[in-house]
Amino acid sequence: MERAEPSVIRLATPADIGGIFAIYDEEVLHGTATAQTVPFTAEEREAWFARHTPDLHPLVAAVEADGFVAGWAGLSPWSPRQAYRRSAENSVYVARSRHGRGLGRALMRELLARTLRDTPVRLVIARPTERNVASIRLHESLGFQTVGVLRHVMEKFGELQDVRILSLDLDARTP
Repeated sequence: MERAEPSVIRLATPADIGGIFAIYDEEVLHGTATAQTVPFTAEEREAWFARHTPDLHPLVAAVEADGFVAGWAGLSPWSPRQAYRRSAENSVYVARSRHGRGLGRALMRELLARTLRDTPVRLVIARPTERNVASIRLHESLGFQTVGVLRHVMEKFGELQDVRILSLDLDARTP
Protein backbone atom coordinates (compact mmCIF):
# COMPACT_ATOMS: atom_id res chain seq x y z
CA MET A 1 0.00 0.00 0.00
CA GLU A 2 1.39 3.39 -0.97
CA ARG A 3 2.17 5.70 1.94
CA ALA A 4 2.29 9.31 0.85
CA GLU A 5 2.59 12.03 3.42
CA PRO A 6 1.23 15.48 2.65
CA SER A 7 3.62 18.36 2.25
CA VAL A 8 2.63 19.62 5.70
CA ILE A 9 0.26 19.00 8.59
CA ARG A 10 -0.31 22.29 10.32
CA LEU A 11 -2.92 24.36 12.08
CA ALA A 12 -5.74 25.04 9.63
CA THR A 13 -6.12 28.56 8.27
CA PRO A 14 -9.17 30.33 6.84
CA ALA A 15 -7.79 29.52 3.36
CA ASP A 16 -8.36 25.81 4.14
CA ILE A 17 -12.10 26.12 4.84
CA GLY A 18 -13.13 25.28 1.27
CA GLY A 19 -10.96 22.15 1.19
CA ILE A 20 -12.05 21.05 4.65
CA PHE A 21 -15.70 21.30 3.70
CA ALA A 22 -15.17 19.63 0.33
CA ILE A 23 -14.12 16.55 2.30
CA TYR A 24 -16.76 16.94 5.01
CA ASP A 25 -19.67 17.63 2.65
CA GLU A 26 -18.91 14.39 0.79
CA GLU A 27 -19.64 12.54 4.03
CA VAL A 28 -22.62 14.76 4.88
CA LEU A 29 -24.26 13.97 1.54
CA HIS A 30 -23.03 10.45 0.79
CA GLY A 31 -21.48 8.84 3.87
CA THR A 32 -22.15 7.88 7.45
CA ALA A 33 -18.98 9.22 9.09
CA THR A 34 -21.07 12.17 10.31
CA ALA A 35 -24.61 12.45 11.60
CA GLN A 36 -24.91 15.81 9.84
CA THR A 37 -27.35 15.55 6.91
CA VAL A 38 -27.32 19.09 5.50
CA PRO A 39 -24.14 20.95 4.47
CA PHE A 40 -23.28 24.07 6.43
CA THR A 41 -23.91 27.48 4.91
CA ALA A 42 -20.94 29.77 4.30
CA GLU A 43 -21.75 31.65 7.52
CA GLU A 44 -21.99 28.40 9.52
CA ARG A 45 -18.64 27.25 8.13
CA GLU A 46 -16.95 30.47 9.24
CA ALA A 47 -18.50 30.24 12.71
CA TRP A 48 -17.46 26.58 12.98
CA PHE A 49 -13.90 27.47 12.00
CA ALA A 50 -13.78 30.36 14.50
CA ARG A 51 -14.68 27.98 17.35
CA HIS A 52 -11.54 25.92 16.68
CA THR A 53 -8.93 27.80 18.65
CA PRO A 54 -5.43 26.30 19.08
CA ASP A 55 -5.54 26.77 22.86
CA LEU A 56 -8.72 24.72 23.38
CA HIS A 57 -10.02 22.99 20.24
CA PRO A 58 -7.25 22.82 17.64
CA LEU A 59 -7.95 22.12 13.98
CA VAL A 60 -5.17 20.73 11.80
CA ALA A 61 -5.07 20.27 8.05
CA ALA A 62 -2.93 18.12 5.78
CA VAL A 63 -2.08 20.36 2.85
CA GLU A 64 -0.18 19.20 -0.21
CA ALA A 65 2.36 21.32 -2.08
CA ASP A 66 -0.27 22.49 -4.57
CA GLY A 67 -2.60 23.66 -1.77
CA PHE A 68 -4.93 20.64 -1.92
CA VAL A 69 -6.40 19.87 1.51
CA ALA A 70 -6.00 16.09 1.73
CA GLY A 71 -7.48 15.75 5.22
CA TRP A 72 -8.19 17.41 8.51
CA ALA A 73 -8.67 16.63 12.19
CA GLY A 74 -10.02 18.72 15.01
CA LEU A 75 -11.52 18.87 18.45
CA SER A 76 -14.98 20.10 19.39
CA PRO A 77 -16.58 20.52 22.79
CA TRP A 78 -17.95 17.29 24.24
CA SER A 79 -20.56 19.33 26.08
CA PRO A 80 -21.24 23.06 26.46
CA ARG A 81 -21.30 22.67 30.25
CA GLN A 82 -18.24 24.21 31.87
CA ALA A 83 -17.27 21.20 34.00
CA TYR A 84 -16.63 19.20 30.81
CA ARG A 85 -13.96 21.63 29.57
CA ARG A 86 -11.22 18.99 29.93
CA SER A 87 -13.09 16.67 27.54
CA ALA A 88 -13.45 17.07 23.78
CA GLU A 89 -14.67 15.07 20.81
CA ASN A 90 -12.34 14.49 17.90
CA SER A 91 -13.09 14.42 14.20
CA VAL A 92 -10.79 13.13 11.48
CA TYR A 93 -11.60 13.13 7.76
CA VAL A 94 -9.46 12.26 4.76
CA ALA A 95 -10.27 12.94 1.11
CA ARG A 96 -11.48 9.69 -0.46
CA SER A 97 -8.70 9.92 -3.06
CA ARG A 98 -6.15 9.83 -0.21
CA HIS A 99 -7.57 6.90 1.82
CA GLY A 100 -5.25 4.05 2.78
CA ARG A 101 -2.05 6.09 2.94
CA GLY A 102 -1.71 6.61 6.70
CA LEU A 103 -2.92 10.19 6.55
CA GLY A 104 -5.64 9.75 9.18
CA ARG A 105 -3.05 8.43 11.62
CA ALA A 106 -0.65 11.30 10.87
CA LEU A 107 -3.43 13.85 11.38
CA MET A 108 -4.51 12.28 14.66
CA ARG A 109 -0.96 12.10 15.98
CA GLU A 110 -0.47 15.80 15.27
CA LEU A 111 -3.85 16.69 16.79
CA LEU A 112 -3.18 14.67 19.95
CA ALA A 113 0.32 16.12 20.36
CA ARG A 114 -1.02 19.67 20.05
CA THR A 115 -3.88 18.88 22.40
CA LEU A 116 -1.59 17.52 25.10
CA ARG A 117 0.90 20.36 24.72
CA ASP A 118 -1.35 23.39 24.17
CA THR A 119 -4.78 22.77 25.71
CA PRO A 120 -6.45 21.85 29.02
CA VAL A 121 -8.18 18.93 27.25
CA ARG A 122 -7.15 15.60 28.78
CA LEU A 123 -9.90 13.25 27.60
CA VAL A 124 -10.61 12.83 23.89
CA ILE A 125 -13.79 11.09 22.78
CA ALA A 126 -14.56 9.53 19.39
CA ARG A 127 -17.98 8.45 18.08
CA PRO A 128 -17.65 6.39 14.87
CA THR A 129 -20.51 4.27 13.63
CA GLU A 130 -20.03 0.54 14.15
CA ARG A 131 -19.80 0.19 10.36
CA ASN A 132 -16.82 2.56 10.21
CA VAL A 133 -14.30 -0.17 10.99
CA ALA A 134 -11.36 1.87 9.65
CA SER A 135 -12.06 4.69 12.11
CA ILE A 136 -12.52 2.29 15.01
CA ARG A 137 -9.20 0.57 14.18
CA LEU A 138 -7.43 3.91 13.80
CA HIS A 139 -8.62 5.12 17.18
CA GLU A 140 -7.82 1.83 18.90
CA SER A 141 -4.31 1.86 17.41
CA LEU A 142 -3.78 5.25 19.06
CA GLY A 143 -4.84 3.97 22.48
CA PHE A 144 -8.55 4.81 22.48
CA GLN A 145 -10.67 2.31 24.38
CA THR A 146 -14.32 1.45 23.82
CA VAL A 147 -16.53 2.64 26.66
CA GLY A 148 -19.86 1.72 25.11
CA VAL A 149 -22.08 1.33 22.09
CA LEU A 150 -25.29 3.25 21.53
CA ARG A 151 -27.71 1.05 19.60
CA HIS A 152 -29.79 2.57 16.79
CA VAL A 153 -28.94 6.11 17.90
CA MET A 154 -28.30 7.49 14.41
CA GLU A 155 -30.53 7.30 11.36
CA LYS A 156 -29.13 8.24 7.98
CA PHE A 157 -30.22 7.24 4.47
CA GLY A 158 -33.14 5.37 6.02
CA GLU A 159 -30.90 3.03 8.04
CA LEU A 160 -30.38 2.90 11.78
CA GLN A 161 -26.74 3.01 12.86
CA ASP A 162 -25.04 1.96 16.08
CA VAL A 163 -22.40 4.37 17.37
CA ARG A 164 -19.36 3.28 19.34
CA ILE A 165 -18.00 5.59 22.03
CA LEU A 166 -14.22 5.46 22.47
CA SER A 167 -12.10 7.57 24.77
CA LEU A 168 -8.44 8.36 25.29
CA ASP A 169 -7.07 9.68 28.58
CA LEU A 170 -4.10 11.75 27.46
CA ASP A 171 -2.53 11.80 30.92
CA ALA A 172 -2.51 7.98 31.03
CA ARG A 173 -1.17 7.60 27.47
CA THR A 174 2.27 6.13 26.97
CA PRO A 175 4.44 7.69 24.25
